[in-house]
Amino acid sequence: MKLLVLSASTGGGHNMRAYALQDWWCEKGGDCQVYQPLENTFWGYKSGCQLYNFIQKKMPFLHYGYFNFLELASLHRNPGIILGSQKFIKKIKEFSPDIIVSVHAHLNHGYFKLSQTIDSKIIPYVVYCGELADGNGFSRHWVNPDIDLFASPYQEGCIAAEKRGMPSSKCLVAGPLLRKPFYIQDRSFDRLNILSKYGLQPNLPVYLLGTGANGVNHHPAIIKRLMKAQKKCQVIALCGSNDKTLLELRKIPPSDYLDVVALSQVGATEMVSLLRSVDLMVARPGAGLTTEAIVTGCPMIFDLTGGGMPQENNNLNFWKSKTGSILSFYSISKLINILQEKQPIPRVEIPLEESPNLFLDALIKLVK
Repeated sequence: MKLLVLSASTGGGHNMRAYALQDWWCEKGGDCQVYQPLENTFWGYKSGCQLYNFIQKKMPFLHYGYFNFLELASLHRNPGIILGSQKFIKKIKEFSPDIIVSVHAHLNHGYFKLSQTIDSKIIPYVVYCGELADGNGFSRHWVNPDIDLFASPYQEGCIAAEKRGMPSSKCLVAGPLLRKPFYIQDRSFDRLNILSKYGLQPNLPVYLLGTGANGVNHHPAIIKRLMKAQKKCQVIALCGSNDKTLLELRKIPPSDYLDVVALSQVGATEMVSLLRSVDLMVARPGAGLTTEAIVTGCPMIFDLTGGGMPQENNNLNFWKSKTGSILSFYSISKLINILQEKQPIPRVEIPLEESPNLFLDALIKLVK
């Protein structure tokens, strides 16, 4: 069976879920391709994705304006005004999928209608929404009552969709879509071995500075303030694709108070080990990293410097509903105060099943 996953490179969570689904589908013996219509059909849509990522890196607070513009503009709801639509139709004809899954909010209306007009073939169309809960960043474009199935990691996402008109009969609480190592419960996990791999000591606090796929972070500033505060601790800084930050951190001279381990992009297995070994993670509340913290039980302090994005509020709402509180900071000095006070860091722990079979089986059922 052929599965086509529609995604977009706005942020990193959409593609992460898309490629995770591809891996799981292929493991089942199926054929799967991931396709980004916005980036591959019309240069203007690609520029829009790049603008999204630029705002995320530099001025997150501006996302309120950009998000609300896209909500109102509805650029991709009408198939007749979608630019580059012939390229999308060509892709459908060439691959001839048995089922389509969209993991992005803006691919669920116009592109859905385009997919249903090809050679009179009715292709089941599914939306997997990675938003953890409702909020002012839950896009109305996620919801299309005409599709075959709406899936979300947790009940809160389905409730948000139903409030916007999605029939409850078409909603599925499918669990998170993550890379395979997150589903493996390693009984032989040894924190001491993991820390020793990086030259770290188990008797000192270990902080993980997270970053998304676009390399958004404030690692150098945080580390400099920790040194200035003479906070005795250890830091593992994930730099992702941000080579500039990686080089800057590796040039930091040794300190009597702070040990820094700077890493570039890490694999899923290593990420699982890190999240289970550290005392806490500092990161923006993106759906991808927040979900990974949830399934591993890693405490989080949320980085809101530069302002929060509407989509991030959905994830913060989920976290608060489970813990009753959120620790976040808009300035690095506030983060240092939180760490100095040694207050308990909230965490959510919702273990995964052995695989996302509930979702995979639902897709197979739609095809049959």
